[in-house]
Amino acid sequence: MATVFVTKRLRVRHFTSLDADNYFALQGNAEVMQYIRPPRTREESDTFLQEKILKASPRDFKGFWVVEEIHSRVFVGCFVIIPIPNDEEKTQMGYSFLPAHWGKGYATEVAREGVNYFYNKTPLTEIYGVTEAPNVASQKVLLKAGFKPFGIKMEGEKELKVFIIKK
Repeated sequence: MATVFVTKRLRVRHFTSLDADNYFALQGNAEVMQYIRPPRTREESDTFLQEKILKASPRDFKGFWVVEEIHSRVFVGCFVIIPIPNDEEKTQMGYSFLPAHWGKGYATEVAREGVNYFYNKTPLTEIYGVTEAPNVASQKVLLKAGFKPFGIKMEGEKELKVFIIKK
């Protein structure tokens, strides 16, 4: 379980096959996925974990990673640095947490350290944060982490707010 980075309270690490139940608890939760995409079925979640996440090179600076509490090792969510769908030339940072861990400042803590990771461990010159317009909580996290508003784009019927950080 290789560590990607740590914060004061959290560890971001690579997924293993032992994380399948936790990954599904996140990916299958309609409340968590409200502003991301439709929830996945157990089969879809397991397939994505096996075929996309676990097969990724652990040396790649991009990926899907577990967020867990350092001391308890309790799974709290997921942190990603991935290509923007339909715009593979650009890379985004994202995060999602189980509702039991909302309101603890974890998203801001992980996003801030994710920005440090971007600056110090990636060859990227810029990174984006993309949220649906109604997801004000996530927009506040991005701003606290140092992102700047970069515009609005439409994805079908959804209005997306785009944020950016440049090196």
